[in-house]
Amino acid sequence: MVIPKYKRIILKLSGEALAGAQGFGIDSEVLNDVAEQLVEIRHMGVDVAVVVGGGNIWRGAAGSAKGMDRATADYMGMLATVLNALALQDALEKLGVATRVQTAIEMREIAEPYIRRKAITHLEKGYIVIFAAGTGNPYFSTDTTAALRGAEIGAEIILKATQVDGVYDSDPRKNLDAKRFSELSYIEVLRRGLGVMDATATSLCMDNNIPILVFNLGEKGNIRRAILGEDIGTYIRGEN
Repeated sequence: MVIPKYKRIILKLSGEALAGAQGFGIDSEVLNDVAEQLVEIRHMGVDVAVVVGGGNIWRGAAGSAKGMDRATADYMGMLATVLNALALQDALEKLGVATRVQTAIEMREIAEPYIRRKAITHLEKGYIVIFAAGTGNPYFSTDTTAALRGAEIGAEIILKATQVDGVYDSDPRKNLDAKRFSELSYIEVLRRGLGVMDATATSLCMDNNIPILVFNLGEKGNIRRAILGEDIGTYIRGEN
């Protein structure tokens, strides 16, 4: 019998990862692959929560850079995450797994409002819970949402699914000699400004001792490998 290393996890799923090779929108093949992997680890007894980004549809920072009011641009980004959350919910439920979407901005006709105790109850019942609309506040990233929700629900690790296979000392898409780290401490991430997560998210993880695993979503089966504790991506933890 395969025994997972973690009992409760948060998967931070970027919007860009959901876009796949097309670079925008939702790639149905990527979406279905993620759903199948989440169902598999749920059947292994792992409590699964997901925080979705919205960069495949809209990025608040990009809108702000072009002159839009930052708060307005960020709220638009939060709505984009809800679209992704509903798409993932649909894919999961087609595979027969009960799923709940909770949003930080109330929209009761399509999702539950975020309530911590209710989210934990859903997880204990075996539901997959998807957190959308970020923290509900502008100026905060979905990385920060993942760190915050992870602390609130008692997640043992944050799995950050990206388009690269870990954390590098420079952009591997621009520098062929970029070095990938197998392990880092929170302090190293902050000191080097590596951009794994924003400083607020990294500090939250550090304060609550929640490790982060950054890995490539594009390689099939990597979510399962992460759950089993296999040596993939970059593992970020405390000094000791």
